Amino acid sequence: MNQYGSFTDQLNIETPEQVELRFPVAGIGSRFLAVLTDSIIQFVAVIVTILLFVVVGAAAVHGAGVVGNALTKPRSETAQKWFVAVIILFYFLLYWGYFSLFEALWNGQTPGKRLLKIRVIKDSGRQITFFEALARNLLRVVDSQPAYLIGVITMLCNKQQKRLGDFVAGTIVVHERLDEQPMLAHNSRTFTAALYTPSQFGEISQPQRPGQVPLAADAVARLQKQDLNVIDAFLARALDLEMTTREEMAAKIAARIAARMQITLSEGVTPERFLEAVAFDMRAGSRR
Repeated sequence: MNQYGSFTDQLNIETPEQVELRFPVAGIGSRFLAVLTDSIIQFVAVIVTILLFVVVGAAAVHGAGVVGNALTKPRSETAQKWFVAVIILFYFLLYWGYFSLFEALWNGQTPGKRLLKIRVIKDSGRQITFFEALARNLLRVVDSQPAYLIGVITMLCNKQQKRLGDFVAGTIVVHERLDEQPMLAHNSRTFTAALYTPSQFGEISQPQRPGQVPLAADAVARLQKQDLNVIDAFLARALDLEMTTREEMAAKIAARIAARMQITLSEGVTPERFLEAVAFDMRAGSRR
């Protein structure tokens, strides 16, 4: 049994740094429980909303004094039609928008997926975008017919447990790794990845240098924009990697960057801290 327990199917990705990433694929059981949880949340939201509309509508009708008034009966019927239309619109937005928005804004997770510790990622291992989340969920209406039978059959026919929506969007659902521990105190990304967008030198408000990592200006000047892109790409996904893979990739990239700078890494400085300091100084130099 491996570190992921009974997980047998894995998504193996070869990164540009020639390090293999392994993602344990989420099976039908965990995905079904996640969908069930999300469906319960959606059902409760619909019931609560309907009750609120009923209470507000009843209060409005009572306050207007339309009960038994023949002149206002057409208005009352029109209000009822609008009420039904709003309920239908809300249910439509809840059904289509719930999964798409949560997966796009919650790093590939809905409340149900977060509870089951699974999430949606791209086939390349990267985080999905809103359009990919929308694309995979537009096919949910097909996968869920009848009673998710089409989705289940599709998942059983491929090793990566993909449903039709996953094939269209190029996504896959994987289990979260339990051995990931953030190195820096940030929601989901490292220090430099949170402040900067890869390959862009934008304005930054009062940044703080990551740690005490002395770097000579002439050594940093030997680096090029492509080196910064490699550092940014690693830092942006560092928290999505296993700790051993993360350390291995950081050491390999740091060694390459140090060689280009013609320096040796100082004792006591971790490769990841070194990379953060290099990215910081490269941007600081570009603003001078």
